[in-house]
Amino acid sequence: MSALSPTALKADKRTYKRLEINLRRNRQQDHTALLDQAASAFDYSACRDVPWNPERFSLLWGTPFWDQASASERVLLNQLYWVAYYADIISAEIATIYFNQTSAAALYGIDDFRLVCDTLDLESSQERAHINAFKTVGEAVEAELFGERVFTYSMRGPFAETVIFTDTNQLREKAKRMLLRTFGVLSAQNAFVGCQYFLIRGLRTLLGKIVQHQLSTFHAEQADPEQSPIPSQISFFHFQDESFHFNSSTIISHDVVKCLPPPSRLEAWVMNETVKGAQKDLRPFSVVGDGLNWHGPRTLGVVHKVLTSRVFGLSSREAVEMMRRCYGEESDGLHQAAETHRTAIASYRKYLDGIDWLTESNRQVTLAADNDIPRVLAANRRALDRFAAEVAT
Repeated sequence: MSALSPTALKADKRTYKRLEINLRRNRQQDHTALLDQAASAFDYSACRDVPWNPERFSLLWGTPFWDQASASERVLLNQLYWVAYYADIISAEIATIYFNQTSAAALYGIDDFRLVCDTLDLESSQERAHINAFKTVGEAVEAELFGERVFTYSMRGPFAETVIFTDTNQLREKAKRMLLRTFGVLSAQNAFVGCQYFLIRGLRTLLGKIVQHQLSTFHAEQADPEQSPIPSQISFFHFQDESFHFNSSTIISHDVVKCLPPPSRLEAWVMNETVKGAQKDLRPFSVVGDGLNWHGPRTLGVVHKVLTSRVFGLSSREAVEMMRRCYGEESDGLHQAAETHRTAIASYRKYLDGIDWLTESNRQVTLAADNDIPRVLAANRRALDRFAAEVAT
């Protein structure tokens, strides 16, 4: 691994100024208190009859189940998308808190890099407020509707999967936990790896920006935003914080890193493998919800639980037949999810353009892009046959 550079960050006046401005504005507009207040005030009964997101951001939107759902059921599907989406975000933000701190450990030992570390301290504190708000709402909704967890989960450590329904197994999960622990050690000791963790963080944020911007506008465009449903307010507050986080990810990974020596072959290899891993997580898209990087076969059990709950009241056989139509056939919902995935791929490529140590496959995001509707449908149909046999026994 290369030695730390004596180059002072302050010498790059433009980059240092951008960091200062981003941190100052984030402090001035910090939404932590508003998020905590919203979480404390959440009362499901006060907003259970209204949608929390734009209609398209509903569970199973644009599928046969959506088409036959009543108006009240569509409201529930809209709210369950919120619960499911932010349950996925929680896992990513837990990991972010950890890797913010390991990366800061490597960077604080370099002259003038305190500003970067102060930025990360604030962001980690904000992430904790985000997690608390998402968990408070999600758990309350699931307790009321189902009497048990469906999409939510107990607090977990930073080495769990950051996508809650991914294409994995016990062996791959164990290997990934080991790799994440190894990356944590490296990022705490190596400034280049620490800096370029934020390339991964920025890459993962891109799809979130596409979705969360639209979720946040649902609150902002209300006739009286102060009276919008509390979950919609939380979406707005969260997006405002994350806009600053994305700015810092970009500045650190694209500009601050230039104050360090070029990566050694080993450092470049480590980060290329990390980008490759991020691509694997970004590859799936799902009919369950627009903007969710979920592997369809892994979601069959949870969707079956939702459909057979007292809320929707399908028998197991009815649920399986409906799932065959939703998962195994083309629909507006599946095409919308594929379109959002294509938009995200274009954003990934733009974000990675000009980073010379990346392999061509990583720069072109070929692994994440190598997915389409026929592949998704084929995987879903195979899994549905197995699932139907399991629930029938």
